[in-house]
Amino acid sequence: MASIFTKIIARQIPAHIVAEDENNIAFLDINPLTVGHTLVVPKKEEDYLFDLDDDQYTALHLFAKSVAKAINKVTGKRIGVEVIGLEVPHAHIHLIPFTTMSELSFENEKLKLNDDVLAELATNIKNAISESNPRIGSV
Repeated sequence: MASIFTKIIARQIPAHIVAEDENNIAFLDINPLTVGHTLVVPKKEEDYLFDLDDDQYTALHLFAKSVAKAINKVTGKRIGVEVIGLEVPHAHIHLIPFTTMSELSFENEKLKLNDDVLAELATNIKNAISESNPRIGSV
């Protein structure tokens, strides 16, 4: 059965996509810990991050680096990286803007951002990516 991320990749369900290349995609978390919380996902459906082959693993992290730099530019915050891998059976990396360690806890209450806020944030991150790394496509 396809994961929710596979459905986003196939455009079967909507998402605020901020970047995409042939192997990876990044989109805003709809239940973010902080404003700008973004998921970076390989397009290949693989349950466990460390089961990706070395090329896929490396490409995913380099892609995440470019996305993180854009989120930093937009939010002005450091970007934390978390890999948990329990909530969706599809490898993914959380990029979370933060100013305090406590903001990185998944035990915190999630933010409720309306679609207009998410759309504007996605546009700002896409623009920052296209300015700094035109090799990564934005949608």
